[in-house]
Parts: sequence; structure tokens; C-alpha cells
Amino acid sequence: MTQRRTQSHRVPRQRAIIDRRRLTSVVNRRVDENGEAARPHVLVELKAALERGHAELEQRLKDKPSAGHEITLGYSFLTDQLIRVIYDYVIEHVFPVANRTTAERLAVLAVGGYGRAEMAPQSDVDIAFITPMKRSPWCEQVIEAMLYLLWDLGLKVGHSSRTIGDTMRMAKEDLTIRTALLESRLIWGDAPLYEELRQRFWAEVVRGNEQQFHSAKLEERNARHKRMGDSRYVVEPNVKEGKGGLRDLQTLYWIGKFMHRVETAADLVDVGLFSKNEYRSFRRAEGFLLAVRCHMHSITGRAEDRLTFDLQRQVAEAMNFADRPGKSAVERFMQYYFLQAKRVGNLTGVFLSQLDAKLARKRVGSGFFAGWSSKPRKLKGYCIEAGRISAPGDTWFADDPVRLIEIFQIAEAEGVEVHPATMRQANRDARLIDRAIKSSPRANALFLDLLGGRRDPESALRWMNEAGVFGRFVPDFGRVNAQMQFDMYHHYTVDEHTIRAIGLLNQIERGLLEADHPRATRQIHKISSRRALYVAVLLHDIGKGRGGDHSVIGAEIAHKLCPRFGLDEKETKLVAWLILQHLLMSSTAQKRDLTDPKTIEDFVTEVKSVERLRNLAILTAVDIRAVGPGTWNSWKGQLLGELYDAAQERLRLGHKRTGRAQRVAARKGAVSEILGEKAYLTEQVGDLLADAYWIAEPEDIIAKNLIQYEEARRIEEHLSIHCEVDEERGATLVSVIAGDHPGLFYRIAGGIHLAGANIIDARIHTAMNGYAIDNFLVQDSHNGPFREASQIARLEKAIRDALLAQVELVPKLAARPLPHSRAKAFAVAPTVNFDNKASNHFTVIEVTARDRPALLNRLAHALYRCNLIVQSAHVTAYGASAADTFYVTDLTRSKVTQPERLAEIEAVLLEAASDERQLELERA
Repeated sequence: MTQRRTQSHRVPRQRAIIDRRRLTSVVNRRVDENGEAARPHVLVELKAALERGHAELEQRLKDKPSAGHEITLGYSFLTDQLIRVIYDYVIEHVFPVANRTTAERLAVLAVGGYGRAEMAPQSDVDIAFITPMKRSPWCEQVIEAMLYLLWDLGLKVGHSSRTIGDTMRMAKEDLTIRTALLESRLIWGDAPLYEELRQRFWAEVVRGNEQQFHSAKLEERNARHKRMGDSRYVVEPNVKEGKGGLRDLQTLYWIGKFMHRVETAADLVDVGLFSKNEYRSFRRAEGFLLAVRCHMHSITGRAEDRLTFDLQRQVAEAMNFADRPGKSAVERFMQYYFLQAKRVGNLTGVFLSQLDAKLARKRVGSGFFAGWSSKPRKLKGYCIEAGRISAPGDTWFADDPVRLIEIFQIAEAEGVEVHPATMRQANRDARLIDRAIKSSPRANALFLDLLGGRRDPESALRWMNEAGVFGRFVPDFGRVNAQMQFDMYHHYTVDEHTIRAIGLLNQIERGLLEADHPRATRQIHKISSRRALYVAVLLHDIGKGRGGDHSVIGAEIAHKLCPRFGLDEKETKLVAWLILQHLLMSSTAQKRDLTDPKTIEDFVTEVKSVERLRNLAILTAVDIRAVGPGTWNSWKGQLLGELYDAAQERLRLGHKRTGRAQRVAARKGAVSEILGEKAYLTEQVGDLLADAYWIAEPEDIIAKNLIQYEEARRIEEHLSIHCEVDEERGATLVSVIAGDHPGLFYRIAGGIHLAGANIIDARIHTAMNGYAIDNFLVQDSHNGPFREASQIARLEKAIRDALLAQVELVPKLAARPLPHSRAKAFAVAPTVNFDNKASNHFTVIEVTARDRPALLNRLAHALYRCNLIVQSAHVTAYGASAADTFYVTDLTRSKVTQPERLAEIEAVLLEAASDERQLELERA
């Protein structure tokens, strides 16, 4: 607990914030003028003082946008002075007592963040009223009067009112109360009473419970990290509660204070938990994070702690970050933010290792570190003890800087953790990595062994990155360190995404992800160079943040780095090609019609060999999965699998293609087998469908379509809608059979959107008798299928109502809210691209725009207005943006090639995709 002191002397120009003596004089004058009716007049003066103080601090924040300590201290000072004036007013004028008894004593304490004197503009005012024994009527009256005045001022007050005995009992039982009291300080009132509370706290609550408090706070921290995503590098971090945030720094202070009775964070240096440099690092990180939090509160007008995309731009501007070539102001701001979060992580490791040494504790490992022996052993000069590897002396790395690489390689190979004290040493000595070390064959061989480690290279590379060694040894990687990607698609910074991808590659190789990645698990053991694949994963995004195409820049970097790492010419060429084309497979699978032979032909022309295909497929899988939770799903796996199988078959058979008639015949045979006793439908109904249908649709869906068609005709239903869960594709299959007519596609799409579903794939066919057979794959907002009977019924009803014109689509669709309102933080200029080479029979149109309700419906309606026939549609979402691809023909079933016609279509699609169009619909 903090002694009776304030930090007000550290607040510059205090009286510009609030002049307590002057305010007290004004309050006393109002009492003299108005007597018992003075309260409203006093409240007016208090409000005016509070508003002046806030205005002054708001201006100071604008003038000194990074002065986190000064501003939070200023808000605490302002609150202190107001509470003091209110206390004096209440005990002197509202409930005056000439000679108070021993029971009529009261101490007002600041606790929590307010106790630390760290208040952001919208922080709660956490106070505790302490009495010596059961509260006297006078104490209750004073407390109530003070609280009502604070509430009337509009302050958010968190308060408690307890005796010293009750406080001790509750502090022993409740970790939160124990922590709040640890930071308490006397604002005003009975100082001896506070001193008694303080002495009893240390004697009764703290003494003998230091280790228990240490363990409890670390457990609390770990649970909090899991709730917040368990990474310092999530792209919308929580500044207060997230990993690497303010709460982590506060946890260090709480533990150090509880165990060593330090009064300030600076005292952690005196007890040996931080060096002076580390304390300065602590202060810098804390000051920056406090400033960010103040700006967030100021901008939003509420106690906002999550640094969302829309806030990131505004805070970056408020803190005077500017654009630079290849990197926007917001990306520069967030990179600096993540560097501070990384600094917090480093400080945490150092602090806890020092505590462990002081307590002489030995950790028992679990998971990755399980099975180590507590008996010390030597390995290549290093000491391995209690599941940790440490350097034997202070000059160990200076004597041979290659050891800065070696220690992480040994840690990975032995399955041990790098001791935090050695991490501290490595961080200090990372500057020793010069040109000679970077070009050292021994150092690069060790790095390659680490990168392709068989145990857990992800953890070892993360430690290496935290220590600052990774970026020094591979400067190109250092350039993407803590670099965010300002979009809603990527969840992590570039370095964190890359390290996670390497970890996923290792898990695939060990067979741990076979359920999700069966092909990759099989194929990874057939590749010619596993180290080339690991290097490709390491470098695939290394060109980001430099302006230009990061794939092209990354390939150029690979040509420079691969020989340095020790890869031969063949491996270097493979790595460079993989980086150059690392988006090819996902783009083809998600944006192109995989049943169109031209799609496979073009893909194979670029890939050229089964070896490249294997490597590219594995790189694609880990790249998508490492983007963040939920980005990999069974639908993407299905698409990539279909593309892989088709490309592999083509590569193995050369470029000889089975004739169209043979392919249709083979497909009909396979469908007949699925239909069994209903095999007659293959000819009876199937003859009504063109070859394009048999080539385009999967065999299982064709079988379902034929059965549905037969049943619809049997009951003379002119509109048949069938929905069922397709587990293999991770979606709900929606099949619609109806009389074909212009606008059928956009109406079905509108009905699906009204039911709350998202279309991820669509194929449109017309039988020779004029009936349309359309198949859609749809998902819910969580990228899963519609499963519940009520969901399925709602989906069928919405489609039926849309097709029978029983609902007005435009206003209904416009009224639907955007599922991810965060998308408004991003400027996504719509684009339209035409490709007449991607298909032999269709013009391929790709529209990229901001993702929002019923975008596909509006684009489909625009195509209908342009007299285009849609053959298939493929939808890909990338966070705030969506890419919708359409295979179309004109009314004569021909490609659209005339420039003036393409320009006309582009204009209509841009209008449909633009935000202005959305506003018009919303106004309709």
C-alpha cells in the first residue's frame, strides 16, 4: 500500500488544471451567501471547475500527444482536488461536528488505477471509504453526501465503504480487493486511520502470502491472455487487458510491490528486478500505452480500451504519425504500438526470471517442456537445468556472436526454453550480429536447422524474435517486425503471421493436422527439399510494407537470401517461384470455375511440375490458416483439394485431355452408380441437360438434382427449393428448380441474403425444356452451414417469397445491417476486371468492392440489366472487401468482347458496387 503521499508535485502547472484553494474559497462564499440552500450553487462551481480541468487536459493532450504519464497524472490530480473540496464542504458545512468521537473518523482512499494516479479521461473514480469500526450515523451521512455530489458531477464512481477489520478479512479472501488495496493511497481525511490500515495490511494480508499472490496473479494474467486472443500481435488489440498491454505492466508492479514492498515502479530497480535501462524501457512502454488509451477515451467519449480499426486511424492522426513511402500513417503507428507490446513481453520475461532466482523456485514444465530433468547438464558449453538453457557467462555471446543463433537452435532441438536472463543477455548483445556473422556459413547452417526443426521451431523462432536476434540476423525480416496489415482479413502482424505459418508447417509434417489437411500431410513427405519449403514459408510475405507487389519484391529478396542460407541454385529457384506465386493457388481455387477446363489448363501452365504443385499447395494451406482463427474452413479445403487433384492429374497425363463426350459419359456412369435403383434418371432427366451441366457439377450434386427434378415434376411443382447441409463442403446446399426467366439469379440471391445467409458459390443451368436448375452453396455469418430446421425453413421461405415477388427486395435488403460494421473504417474503391482468356466459352468478370449486405444480389441485378446470362458465380471475402467473380455470356451465348460494351457493363457494375449506390438504396 502506498504511504500517505500524492504525486501532485509531478504535475506541471497544477493551478491551470484546478486551483483547490480558490475553489474552496468560492464554495465557502456560496455557503455564506445561500446558507442551507447552497448545495446547487456549490454544484455549479464544482462542475465548472471539472469542465475547466478537462478542457485544460484535453488541450495538453493535443499539444503533447505522447505524454501519457503527464495526462493520466493530471486527471488523477484533478479528481483528487475535487474530492478534497467536496469532503471539506460536507464535513464543515453539511454535517459539521464540533468534537467527533473515535467512531466518527473517516479516510477517503483512491484505489485501483486511480490509486496508481493513472486516470484516462473516461476512467472510473474508484474510491474506498474507511472507518475504524461499525459506521457511525455521521460517517454514513458524509459518505452518502459525497457520493451524491460526485454522481451529480457526472463522474462514474466505483466505491466501497468498510471498517478496517472488514477490509482485512475481505482482502484475505478476494484477490481483486487485495490488489486494489495494494495500490491504495490516501486522498483526504483521517491520516492515522489510513496508517493503521496500511500497517495491518502488510502484517496480516501480505506477510507469508507473497508466493501465493505471485502464483495467483500469473494465473489471472494467463487466463486474461487467453480471453484476449493469447497474442501480443492481434490487429485490434485491447490496450488495457490484451497481451503486451497496460495490465501486463501493472501485474509486474503488483507482484514486485507485494513481494518487496516497493512504493513505485522505479523501486523495482533497487530490489534487482529491473536494470536502469529496463526501467526506462518500462516507463517508455507504459507512457506510450497510457497516451494511446487517453486518445481513445477522448475520441470516443467513453471508456474504450479496444483499439479498433476505425480508432487506429484517428489515434494515429492525433499522435502525429504521418504517411511514408510504402507505409501509411496508421501502419506506422500500429508498428510502433506492437514494438511497445513486444517490449512489455521482454520486460515480463526478465522480471519473472529475476523473481524465480530470488525465490529459488524450479518450474515444472508441461506440454512442450515436459520431461526435463532437474539435474543440471552441460551441452556445448551451455547449462541446461529445469527445462531451460542458459549462457554460462556474461561475455558468452561477445566471445562468439554465432552463439546468438546457436542457443535458439539448441533450445529447439533439445525441447527446452531459453532462460529469461539469457534472453535479456541476447537482447543486449544482438547488436554484435554484423555483416560477418550474417554471412557466416556456420551461423546460416544453424539458422536453417532451427527453421526446419523437428520439435517446435515456432516457439524457438518467437523467442529469437523477442530477443531482437531474428531481425538482426535477417534484416529483411526485421523490416516486417511488428508490421500490421491494415485490413479486417489479417489477424496478426506480418512477423507473427509468418512464425505461426512455420509452426503450422511443422504440425502438418508431424501429422498433427491430418484431419484438416490430408493431402498436405501426405505430400509433405514427398517433396524434394523440405528446407526449401520452410524458407519459402519464412519469406513469403517478407516484401510487405515496401510499396509495390510484395510477391515480386519477396522473390527478389529470396534470390539474395537463399544462397546465404546455404540453399543450392535449384532450391533457390523453387523458393523464389513459390514466393512469386504464393497467392496463385488460393486465388484460382476461390475465384475461378474449377470445372472449366481452361482454368486448370492455365494453372498447370504456370505450375509446370508436380513438385512445384506439392510445395505450393502446402504453402497455400499454412498461409491461409496462419491469417487467423476461422480463416481456414472446409469449403476452402474442398476448393483447394479439387484444384490440386485436377492439376495433378493433368500434370501426370501431360496436356492430353479426355474428349468432352468421354468426360460426360464417364460422369453419367458415376452418377448412375450413386442413384442405384433410380439410375434411369440419368438418361430420362439427364438428357434434358447440356454437356456443360454434366461437366460443371459434382457427381453427388447431380444425383440430388435429378431426384429433386423428378419429385417436382411428379407433384407438378413449378418451383422446387431444396436445402440440406453439405458437411464435406462446410456449407448448406440450396438447389432451386424453376421456370427460367430473366432475373432469376438475382432474385434467388436476394432471397438468400434476406434469410441471413452468404453465398459462397453458385452455378446456373437451363434445361432444354426451359427449366432452370440452380445450385448455391451458402454459409451463415460464422462461415458454417445453416443446420437448424428453423434456419432451413427461413431460407426456403425467403427464396420462395423473392421468386414469387411477395417481398420487395431492394428496400428489404438495404435495411439489413452490415454484419461487420468495422468495415466502415476501410476505403475499398470498387474495381471491375474483365478476362476473356480465362475461359474458352465465357467472359470472366471480377468485381472487388466493400463487403456489405446483398452485394452479390446488387451485382447480379446489374448483370441482368446488362442483358448478360450468368453461368456461375464465385464469392471470396477478404475481411472488409469481397471479390465476386461471374462467368457470363450475352443473350446469344457468346463472350462479350466489344470495348464499348465492356465499358457500359463496367459502369453499371461500378454503380452497383459503390457506396453511393448503398446510400441510395438505404434512402429508398
